Amino acid sequence: MLSSFSRRSFLQASAALLAVQFESTAAASAASDDPTVGKEIVFEDTFHALDWSVWDAGPKATTDGTGFYGRSAFASKHGEEGFNPYSIVDDTAAEDGKALQISAKYIGRPMNVRKYYGNTLPEFQWISGNLQTARKDGVVLKGWRKGYFEARMLFPRHPLSWPAFWMLNGRSILEPKTSIELDIVEHKGWEPTVYGTYLHEWGGPDQGGRSTGVETPVDMTAGYCRYGMLVDDTRCVPYFNRKPVIDRKTGKPADWPITRSARLDEEFDVFWPLLTLALRTDVHFPNPLKEADMLTHMRVDYFRVYA
Repeated sequence: MLSSFSRRSFLQASAALLAVQFESTAAASAASDDPTVGKEIVFEDTFHALDWSVWDAGPKATTDGTGFYGRSAFASKHGEEGFNPYSIVDDTAAEDGKALQISAKYIGRPMNVRKYYGNTLPEFQWISGNLQTARKDGVVLKGWRKGYFEARMLFPRHPLSWPAFWMLNGRSILEPKTSIELDIVEHKGWEPTVYGTYLHEWGGPDQGGRSTGVETPVDMTAGYCRYGMLVDDTRCVPYFNRKPVIDRKTGKPADWPITRSARLDEEFDVFWPLLTLALRTDVHFPNPLKEADMLTHMRVDYFRVYA
């Protein structure tokens, strides 16, 4: 028979063993949720400079319309109307002390941006930025069929801002009805703890998509966050700070089938990223527009691809 001391020691040892087992199980579960586990970085831009052999700037690369959308004109790498929205800035909150800054500025006078519909409309007289690894002629400068795609970003708090990190398939540039759009994050500057993530397959009888809103435990306009998406043979999975996003419709981690996956493989197609600061049109224009809101910025610490 065990003495009281022996029994107490046995129970304490058992409790300690269970605690270790629980911690090990929790750690294993956390590791299994991390989409970078078992993968290595196959491409990285930490934005110590803008590499124009990788990135192109201006309207979205497409032959379906002008490539402009929203309330602002996306500038070329040289800028428009005397304003260049692309810069590399010092930032102590960035991992390597440097960050890409994409800005939006209210010009507030008639503009002369080629093919932009808002040149003469006072509410649309903004210049902002869009960087992408593809061109309108269909050339994809950098693209990947599969992997985990991640950007660490800081969003502005603003009454109109609409920053995004998203991807399109290469074939969609010249054949828009084959479009597969992966919106890893779309943010509204007046909603600091909510964003949207989406899968769109545009055009044709198989058109469809998935989407969910994401409530974040932190203010996305107060500090950097990681936004990612895992793309494999047949599906995509969105992540926030390397944890799977919960689909509000199911209450489970979002795990969305890409119905055009077979076509991607048949055509040797790839996804290419876009980093965009747009301005929304579905909200009232501020009246008056405050001077502090005439210039706003988003920052990108890095863009990475893991495979």
